Amino acid sequence: MPTSEERWQRLKSIIETHIRPKVQLIDSEAHYPLDYMKALGTGGYYPGSGLTEAETIISGMRLVEETSKTCMTTGFNIWCHLAAMTYLRHGESDYLRSEMLPRLESGEVLGGTGLSNPMKFYAEMDKLYLRAERAPGETQDTRPSGYSISGRLPYVSNLGADHWFATIADCGDGKRVMTFVPCQSRGLTMTERIGFLGLNGSATYACVFDSVNVPGEWVISEEADAFIPKVRGTFILYQIPLGLGVTSSAIRLMRQAQDLQGGCNRYLPEQPDQLEQELQQLRNSAYRLAAQGPAADWRELVRVRLAAVYLTLRAVQACMLHQGSAGYTQNSAPSRRLREAYFFANLTPTVRHLEKLSANLT
Repeated sequence: MPTSEERWQRLKSIIETHIRPKVQLIDSEAHYPLDYMKALGTGGYYPGSGLTEAETIISGMRLVEETSKTCMTTGFNIWCHLAAMTYLRHGESDYLRSEMLPRLESGEVLGGTGLSNPMKFYAEMDKLYLRAERAPGETQDTRPSGYSISGRLPYVSNLGADHWFATIADCGDGKRVMTFVPCQSRGLTMTERIGFLGLNGSATYACVFDSVNVPGEWVISEEADAFIPKVRGTFILYQIPLGLGVTSSAIRLMRQAQDLQGGCNRYLPEQPDQLEQELQQLRNSAYRLAAQGPAADWRELVRVRLAAVYLTLRAVQACMLHQGSAGYTQNSAPSRRLREAYFFANLTPTVRHLEKLSANLT
């Protein structure tokens, strides 16, 4: 039985095999790292049964961080999958928990999280784009057997033929329902979205629902409004290591350039030692919150997530300056890190979303 550190060392070998040779394909040609996503499942890296909730979160965060040191697009795909598993663990459906969750943990099925629009809705920044009607023949007095869902989600990531993803739809009666649907659902049309500044290998699609039938066993929660506070902390925690990984990579690239042109980088205001110190402090804060599990303070989670955005943006800009003209090419590692950081700043909750949350929590 490998020790914990041996397990993480083995992950580095998997990254070297499946991700590092394909980083340019992922970044510039929208290659989806399916082989790596599957290898993590067969290797037992998706945290599952036998762990406490805090241990599950910490393990998932480290997986995202270690992957993002090489490729944040792939780290983001893992975040989508971990978020999907989180919903099922806390959900009301025995079928999703007993039948689908083990398949997600093994990597047999991969998951997406279609909650960008709902998270903005709950922050009073947008309306819900999906509508749900009760299955025919059901009444308000009985638990519905399912729903028919219509509408359009402009961006859902980590999708594919054997993937499932979460949705939240407005029931029209002051309530919202959260469901988990397969990409192969009848009435669901998916159109791939590429041409982004970065993250083109994230398997992102626009999803149009035309009366998609969702059986009752696919319902994560009949009361989405009450359910979201149970999972939003983990949703945020799994995102923070995206920034930690990119920042770590940017600092490494800065150190590689420290002797260029007579060592003149030492005159720049942002230096790797200072950024390294701030990164370690932020990392400690994030993992300390993860160790608290569901008891983690929401205010502090928002603060740390926001701090991660700003530190990552500072680090990648400093990296570009330290690298000079070597970084100013389309396929350079510094320019890729710069583009990844701007995606991180615009990942829901975006930096402006986080600033609004932060202002309202003070």
